[in-house]
Formats: sequence, structure tokens, C-alpha cells
Amino acid sequence: QVQLVESVGGSVQAGGSLRLACTYSAYTYATNCMAWFRQTPGNEHEGLVVMNTRDGATYFSGSVEGRFTISHDHAKKILYLQMNSLKPEDAGTYYCAADGRRFCGGAWRSKSNYDYWGQGTQITVSS
Repeated sequence: QVQLVESVGGSVQAGGSLRLACTYSAYTYATNCMAWFRQTPGNEHEGLVVMNTRDGATYFSGSVEGRFTISHDHAKKILYLQMNSLKPEDAGTYYCAADGRRFCGGAWRSKSNYDYWGQGTQITVSS
């Protein structure tokens, strides 16, 4: 079992930046693929980015590529999401997720491919 805990979200004006952190309980095979998802009311979870924590390979959704970056601190067991140039449509509940598959790129946007989830954290972006 792996526990994931997201940092407290926040509010920002459009064009601003926020950084989210996801602290996890153990660095094991189960955290080989770690991702950030976003959910807005009435919509499915949207996969934003996934990282292979072993080799650093990352895959981004087109909606955030170039604005969001993902990073990982092995020693502290923290996954970060740096969000820049935020837009009102970036608002929602953000989740980190983890899975132990070896190749992280295949179907990475599918929620069902992740075994472990954080509780979610709210981001609001005002225009």
C-alpha cells in the first residue's frame, strides 16, 4: 500500500503560478509511474502529466504542456507540479496518482490505470 497526500491548493489570478506537492509513503515499484490528474464538476478525471520516477520520462497533455512541469524528489518522496500561466479553465480538484507498471506512457490518461490516489486538492483561478 502507498499513501499519497497532496499539499493544500489555493487561489490565484489568471497568469499566476502555483506549485502542488504530493508526498507519498514509500518509494517502491508501486510508485514507478506517478501522475497528476484534474477533475472539474461534471467531468471525468483529466490526465495532465505522468512521470516515470525511475528514468524521468514524462508525458504531458496538450492542455498543459509548456505551462506545467513535473518533478520528483526521491529522497523526500515528493512529487511536484509547477503550474505557470494559469488560466481560469485550469481550476478544479487536482489529484496525484501512482501505479507500478513499467512503461508509463501507454494509456497514461486513463484513471483506471492507477492503483493509488491522493485525496485531492482544490485550485481556483480567477480571471
